[in-house]
Amino acid sequence: MNLLGFDFIRFGWKDAVDITIVSVIIYQLLKLTKGTRSAQIIVGMTLIGLVAFFSYWFQLEALTWLFTNLATVGFIVLVIVFQPELRGALAHMGQNPIFRRLVNLEQRRTLDEVGRAALRLAELRYGGLIVVERRTGLRNFAESGRLMNAELSSELLITLFTPYTPLHDGAAIVSGNYVVAAAASLPLSGNPKYSQLFGMRHKAAIGVSEVSDAVVVVVSEETQAISIAYEGELEKDIRKADFKDRLLWYLKK
Repeated sequence: MNLLGFDFIRFGWKDAVDITIVSVIIYQLLKLTKGTRSAQIIVGMTLIGLVAFFSYWFQLEALTWLFTNLATVGFIVLVIVFQPELRGALAHMGQNPIFRRLVNLEQRRTLDEVGRAALRLAELRYGGLIVVERRTGLRNFAESGRLMNAELSSELLITLFTPYTPLHDGAAIVSGNYVVAAAASLPLSGNPKYSQLFGMRHKAAIGVSEVSDAVVVVVSEETQAISIAYEGELEKDIRKADFKDRLLWYLKK
């Protein structure tokens, strides 16, 4: 069925649906990048696209050859550049009931492995700092340490924080079912109410929770206390019997 009524321009209901879906996708991508550095990148890419179009239109062979070859790796470049935004989009998709069951399974594993590790670290009197990534990407902090991308397990986390090992000083960053980095550096909180009460590890936990929505678990080697930092606040000295319930509560927020 031709909606326009012209034989030389065929525009049916499938075309209308196709254009509507593409428009919604582009609109959502623009919303995700609004106010971020990626917005500037999109402007630059749009200008490049216009140059490519005119080079093809005016048959500029050298430019057409260049952009044709760049297009072969363009998708990979887009995935790398827009990784935080793509992660955010997938996180929003995960809130859909259709995908919620899969997300809950991943969340359950994070809870079990991080929970076991924190309780065991406290029992051994090993200090620990575990950052659980949520919607806000922590790539810049991960790159300050040793990148790992190792499968998440409580045994790995305990090993990383064993005293006098090369990676025990700093934070372990967990994303999904992976430990993406160890010995990572985190920003220290400048909140005056915490300045006299805690050491560097707790200030770092609060600091990263001030600039992201991460859930941060801190284990004190001096007192064996387990605390959780979230949105710039610290819930300290959580009872061991209640720790997993409190961690689950934060992960679901």
